Amino acid sequence: MFRPKYITFDCYGTLTRFRISDMTRDLLKDRVAAARMEDFVADYSAYRFDEVLGAWKPYLEVIGNSLERTCKHWGVEFRRSEAEAIYAAIPGWGPNADVPEPLARVAKEFPLVILSNASNSQIHENVARLGAPFHAVYTAEQAQAYKPRFQAFEYMLDGLGCSPEQILHVSSSLRYDLMTAHDLRFGGRAFVNRGHGPGNPAYGYSEIRDIGGLPGLVGL
Repeated sequence: MFRPKYITFDCYGTLTRFRISDMTRDLLKDRVAAARMEDFVADYSAYRFDEVLGAWKPYLEVIGNSLERTCKHWGVEFRRSEAEAIYAAIPGWGPNADVPEPLARVAKEFPLVILSNASNSQIHENVARLGAPFHAVYTAEQAQAYKPRFQAFEYMLDGLGCSPEQILHVSSSLRYDLMTAHDLRFGGRAFVNRGHGPGNPAYGYSEIRDIGGLPGLVGL
């Protein structure tokens, strides 16, 4: 049974209910047919991933640039006010229903840490809603790099003063988190399979359905 020095988490999607897709469906329903909306939402997600792969930029630009590029790809009108509305809504999003109780239980035994592709002004309101104390919260803005870039993870490791082998990293995304955690040889990786993307056992993670499965991974 792996007993990590820290348990580190992705926040949005893994812990916080990430509602960009929900808002996109509502905001663009006048321009994208219902039968094609899921394809639009998937493309918007893909463009957001592409936006974080280069030099750091404010998260509002990530949201706006990726929506504009998706709209261009689809030949539909882009409205910057809609990107601004999505960004403004993020701090009000609370946790997935399965999160608070098991997270609080794990927090009694292990220091919890967040590494999030967030801006400094957003993340603390979301963390306050999770129902458990966190030892540290690190953002892409602080690191000046977004996940999945190594720089973001290295910033967290430097802040914690520990090696990757001492950490269990928990995420619902292979692309943003667990592929990098594998490459940096984190001591443990947990894939929360919320349907955000396909799994791949080659990356050596333990799969759980939700955060309710986390205590069992660490012997609680």
